[in-house]
Amino acid sequence: MAKRKTSTFERLTDGRLNRKQRRELGRRLVSDDPGLRIVHPNAGGIDVGNESHFAAVPGDRDANPVQEFGCWTAELHRLGQWLQSCRIDTVAVQATGVYWIPLCDILTQYAIHVTLVNAQHTKNVPGRKSDVQESQWLMKLHTYGLLRDSFRLVETMEGVRTIWRLRDRHVKQAGRAVQHMQKALTKMNVQLANVISDISGVSGQAIIAAILNGERDPYKLADFKHERVQASREEVARSLEGNWRADVLFELQQAVDSYQFAHRQMQECDAKLESYLAMLPSRVIQFADQPDLQPGALAPKTKKPKKLKKPKGNAPALDLAAELKRICGVDLTRLTESMS
Repeated sequence: MAKRKTSTFERLTDGRLNRKQRRELGRRLVSDDPGLRIVHPNAGGIDVGNESHFAAVPGDRDANPVQEFGCWTAELHRLGQWLQSCRIDTVAVQATGVYWIPLCDILTQYAIHVTLVNAQHTKNVPGRKSDVQESQWLMKLHTYGLLRDSFRLVETMEGVRTIWRLRDRHVKQAGRAVQHMQKALTKMNVQLANVISDISGVSGQAIIAAILNGERDPYKLADFKHERVQASREEVARSLEGNWRADVLFELQQAVDSYQFAHRQMQECDAKLESYLAMLPSRVIQFADQPDLQPGALAPKTKKPKKLKKPKGNAPALDLAAELKRICGVDLTRLTESMS
């Protein structure tokens, strides 16, 4: 495997620089003429904030090379127009929270390349003075090619990632609701978790629903258990003899409502995720040992698609493996298995 070429940033900031070399580099960076090769002559820097952004351009491009712009849309457009008038074609922006996202979207409309920078990288470069504006420091580092652009997804994948992360939050919310249910049952000395491993399963939810509907007979409650539950009816009934406190029953109802709401949210995310995946193009990879089929040639027999099983627990209600194979052209999970 060919050795990866070391970037300028890595070469200047890695551990091979001793203390004296780092001090020397620091002095060069803060000087008017650092003696470094200019990589981006039309570079700017933007210090991203919650309420406003500070932008810096070279001193010969504007009488006021550092200006403050608001975070609202009209101001972001004014920022883009100002950078254009200053002949700036690339800017360095630190990845601060999510505040950089609308800024990046609007600057892209003005054909300005946004280099999204990890904040740790700017701190690793020595020589910064306290009286230097953050935006000016970013501009200077970017001008000499000392900053590395962060990885960003293509636009078609942004929606998939957004919905998947949102779904993950709903899964965690459902997990917290299950813990809340368990806590409420324990407070009433209903030891359901001792006989049923997962109270969020079919048996557990059926018994909890019957409790909330007013059933108190432990043997009638035990009849709601699924046949696959290993505990006997007598054992389940003994674990369901509790002290039915009205306040804790209300707490249990709230936890169940939260759990069901989180699952409805997950189902909506699954539908939206399926629509985003459907917009991604299919890919077909022809391997060397599989020649192209000529017209009239015998096509290989296609297997009957398997019926999609009902998802268990928090699993998504769509066949992600099939979608992955369609989009990538190959089953990446099988490749991983063969390489391990």
